[in-house]
Amino acid sequence: MSEMPVRVRVAPSPTGDPHVGTAYQALFNYAFARHHSGRFILRIEDTDQARSRPQHEQTILEALRWLGLSWDEGPDVGGPHAPYRQSERLGIYRRHVQMLLDAGLAYRCFCTKERLEQMRSESQANRLFPGYDRHCRNIPAAESLRRAEEGEPSTVRMKVPLEGMCVMRDLLRGEIHKEWATVDDQVVLKSDGFPTYHLANVVDDHLMEISHVIRGEEWISSVPKHLLLYEYFGWKPPIFCHLPLLRNSDATRSKLSKRKNPTSINYYRRAGYLPAAVINFLGLIGGAGTEGDEKFTLEDFVRQFRIETVSLGGPVFDIQKLRWLNGRYIREDYDAIQLRGALDNWALNRQMLERIVPLVQPRMETLSDWGHLTFSFFTDVVAFDPVKLQIQGKTQEEFLAILQIVLWRIEQLSDFRTEAIEEVFRVVAERSDVKLRELTKPFYVALTGDVVGPPLFQSMEVFGPDLVRMRIRRAIEAMGGISGKKQKGIEQLYELWFGSRE
Repeated sequence: MSEMPVRVRVAPSPTGDPHVGTAYQALFNYAFARHHSGRFILRIEDTDQARSRPQHEQTILEALRWLGLSWDEGPDVGGPHAPYRQSERLGIYRRHVQMLLDAGLAYRCFCTKERLEQMRSESQANRLFPGYDRHCRNIPAAESLRRAEEGEPSTVRMKVPLEGMCVMRDLLRGEIHKEWATVDDQVVLKSDGFPTYHLANVVDDHLMEISHVIRGEEWISSVPKHLLLYEYFGWKPPIFCHLPLLRNSDATRSKLSKRKNPTSINYYRRAGYLPAAVINFLGLIGGAGTEGDEKFTLEDFVRQFRIETVSLGGPVFDIQKLRWLNGRYIREDYDAIQLRGALDNWALNRQMLERIVPLVQPRMETLSDWGHLTFSFFTDVVAFDPVKLQIQGKTQEEFLAILQIVLWRIEQLSDFRTEAIEEVFRVVAERSDVKLRELTKPFYVALTGDVVGPPLFQSMEVFGPDLVRMRIRRAIEAMGGISGKKQKGIEQLYELWFGSRE
């Protein structure tokens, strides 16, 4: 291992739910730092103005804390390299982009969105490299500056060599080669003045003195661009280590996706999994765990951590294995009093009960009715009869489309409260020419297991977005699922009703 001080980071984007893939990478960075007495940094990469939300940042921080991971520097704890939100570092990036322009290592690109789309279509039709055709690369610097000062919209692209080979080294994979001819002239500054991931990532990693970049293997193809930026700025690059992506447990070992597995950390928290078991599971499937028993503590994992032992085969996210491991923690690590405390922290607490009581009280005749009226609030999976998943006057294919569209609309809700949920159903009912009462019936089945129950929209708010989305997905699968071809048709219908999903 290098003698340089170990400084690693995890850099999530606050554009959605806290993903288990983020937790997986955070765990390995955390363990690497702690094992080598280094520093673990959390940085928020929020340069995507359209999708980044403060509430997403907050849920990411809360989810990582719930898992028991703490950071030495970050947006909430500060540190010597603050600020740790990229949106607060725009001046830093623009200065570095100007350095590239002044050195002739980057250029302004004035191509319109329409021209770029046409170029890509023609490249695909002719089976050519789909990258940018460098149309603006040779515009004289004086003309480029004049056009920019006159207000003509532009991006800034880095100049990539037109020939030769990039040789990069990965801690797990050894030497990797990539021809420069297959690397695009990457945009480093967008027309809105925000940097792209590539520029901000390199600048921040250097200024924050990151020694090792430990991230997902999907970024391997970007390493040549990053190495070139390090060279252009005259900086020494960090050591790269690209972890294999989490995989579904299907026959093809496909990339982990929410269509086949719950991917939100908050889902597992809401579904009653213990943070120690989730961390144990992520360490176990990553192949850098401890010897012997499959059940181990975070401290054990850190002490015996060896990143060189990570398997490149791809960690399989097997929920049944996670449930088995979680069961061991419940049986082996808790006595009755401790388990009662864990249940209280999870959902059997006054705050949760006070939200549920008003929903079921109107339907209660005896106190014992509480059991069958509330079980859906305290379970991960509800059993239901797929035959009851239907809307009068709609074919199964039409109903599947409605299920999927409601799911997409719910996924876009930043405010998961009763009023917003009800508005989703009212609009979908109107667009699909279905009475609201008829639309809600199958959702009662999917979400509670019965055709009737406590008020649906209020119940959905209590369930929370993670359980709701997963139960709708299970309903879709129970009806045979949606093929890729049908998915495209539903996307077209969605765009007709609501516009783009972006």
